[in-house]
Amino acid sequence: MSNDFTQEAGSVAVDTLTQIYSDRWEGVEGTEQASAFIQFMASNDLIYVVLGVSLIIWFVLLFFMVRVDRNVAKLEETLDQASKKTNES
Repeated sequence: MSNDFTQEAGSVAVDTLTQIYSDRWEGVEGTEQASAFIQFMASNDLIYVVLGVSLIIWFVLLFFMVRVDRNVAKLEETLDQASKKTNES
């Protein structure tokens, strides 16, 4: 009895995955009246959206790291100047 339930539960899980990962994306419905940008994204399986978001994240991280590096360089310069003044005195 439990074996039948296990097989039935397994087939339900497979059917759920099949529905989720089917070739047709349900969010694409109704794009005939949408803007050209949305139609373009939907026609390319939204891979460009993923690419765009990941590029934005990388550029923000790069900008943040460059900014932190500049601030650290300024602090190091200030500390070097302060240590030179104390050594001269």
